[in-house]
This record gives sequence, structure tokens and C-alpha cells, in this order.
Amino acid sequence: MIIGLTGMYCAGKNHVASLLERRGLAVLDVDGLGHIAIENCKAAIFARFGEDLRESDGSVSRRRLGERVFGRDQELADLEAIVHPEANRLTLEWIGEHEDKNCVINAALLHKSAVFPRLGCIILVTAPALVRLMRARKRDKLPWGAIARRFASQREFFAQYSAGNADIYKVENPGFGEPRSLSGLEGRIGDILSKLGLES
Repeated sequence: MIIGLTGMYCAGKNHVASLLERRGLAVLDVDGLGHIAIENCKAAIFARFGEDLRESDGSVSRRRLGERVFGRDQELADLEAIVHPEANRLTLEWIGEHEDKNCVINAALLHKSAVFPRLGCIILVTAPALVRLMRARKRDKLPWGAIARRFASQREFFAQYSAGNADIYKVENPGFGEPRSLSGLEGRIGDILSKLGLES
């Protein structure tokens, strides 16, 4: 089975990914894979967005690239047109290498992945807006305005997944790492895997 894993900004999907990996599922971090795709496509990125994005070691400055495309629809679309085909190729290659395992595709933009139509189900991690706001401030140390823009960019988040064919399991992750909240989160993950027949 191929399981999709996603969540809104600072909902905690990467922590859920670690819980699934601990339970024996193969987990692909597509966001990390995107870094590889950017480097594989850096010639096209420099040609489209400028040589000033080149670091001293020849790699792409992801920070400056992000600043250049964030909030700019055309620039973001151009970047996705360059990077997504390579990210999809790498994703499908990884799935092919793990055909004998239950796989989890962990991706912020899961709905844009080539594997989206093949998902057996989707685990969608949620958390209250205030909790996500405080996590974002603590983790990323961004100005409040920048965090608000990231929140606003996900207005259509749930609609992107409800339109698909895969079953959706919502997992609430409201805590800040205290033992009781972590135990509850692990219990919710266990319940989902039991329903899927994947709990050992």
C-alpha cells in the first residue's frame, strides 16, 4: 500500500512520519527529495531566475530562491515546472525500489505529486491555528507577517485533498511535545494502522 502523509504548515507531519517509520513503514521525505531535484535542475533554475542564486560551491541558494518565488504566482509556477518533473521521477524511482514494503509519501504538496492518484489513503495531520502559530514562531523564528502569509497561502488546503479518491484519515496533533499529547498522537496513529491492517 502507498500512504500519503501531509499537513498544514507546522501541524507536525514530520513527527508523524517518524512514528510511522518506527512502526516499520518505509517513509520518503519528498520535501527533502525536492532539495535533490533542485540541485539536479540547477542549470535551468539559474537560467530562469538568475546567476545570483548560485552559492560559492555552485549549489542553489534555496533561501534566496524561496524569497524570489514566494507570493509570486508566475515565478512559483515556473519553478514548479522545472523541479516537479524531476521530483516526480525520483519519487517513482524510490517507490519502485520499495515495492515489497508499505510506503509512506511525506509531502507538503502531496496533491501535486505524480503518485497522488495511486494513494491507498491519506493521513492528514492537523493542529489548531494558535498551536501552529506558536510552533512556527518557535521553530522558524519568522516575523508574524511572514507566518501569516504562509497561513494564508494554504486557504485551499483541505479542498485539494477532499476532491481526490483516497480515504482521508485526519490526525489531530494539538500538543507541544508533552508526554500526554505524544502518547495520544501515537494512539491515533496506531488506530489508523489497525484499520488499514498494517498494525503489527
